[in-house]
Amino acid sequence: MPVFRLHDDDADFPAPYLAQADGLLAIGGDLSPLRLFTAYRNGIFPWFEEQGELFWFSPDPRAVLLPDELKVHKSMRSLLNKGRFRITCDEAFHRVMQACAHTPRQGQEGTWISPAFFEGYMRFHLLGLAHSVEVWEGDNLVGGLYGIALGKIFYGESMFSHQDNASKAGFITLVRALKEKGFQLIDCQQETPHLLSLGARNISRVDFMEHLARNVYEPDLRGKWSLDENGQLHCAAYHQ
Repeated sequence: MPVFRLHDDDADFPAPYLAQADGLLAIGGDLSPLRLFTAYRNGIFPWFEEQGELFWFSPDPRAVLLPDELKVHKSMRSLLNKGRFRITCDEAFHRVMQACAHTPRQGQEGTWISPAFFEGYMRFHLLGLAHSVEVWEGDNLVGGLYGIALGKIFYGESMFSHQDNASKAGFITLVRALKEKGFQLIDCQQETPHLLSLGARNISRVDFMEHLARNVYEPDLRGKWSLDENGQLHCAAYHQ
């Protein structure tokens, strides 16, 4: 399959099934809100930037988590019940992105979260469509994740942890809150042992695209998210 080139003046993408075997579909373009919206609605995401070029992917299979299939092991239930961590939403989006960018990962050199990614996702955040989860131990940010919410799908982008189980605590809390809001799917992009232990599994691109097609008709939970003391998710308009 060819790799398609995108241009700044056209936010459309080629069909995801035209991606190469490794999921690479296109290069180029930008991270404008319209392009990000179009990409995620079509099961496409930017994975990294190299020499000023963005690389866009639609992998097959796709790692996802159905909220009903979330696995919370006994040790995690105990940790969450003890209240060791305080978990919030949308209180430190930029700091979470920074931590995701700079936290070392096994088998990975450097980061794909370039300045262009910071700018693009911050703009999406201010539009109320990109969200962060923060995990605090006292006043210290020790874990978190960020992603995009469109309709009833949350598209996870990256997570980090500076304390054992911190990112798991944030992820579990988010999935539970999203389930209460009627979310149908968490997009995990590619499987990792960490995500598989929480109940993620692979589905085909065809199945994933069917989820996306149904999701088009769902309203966006757009705005600033917050979590109350019972872990319930609330949404309010941003004041800019």
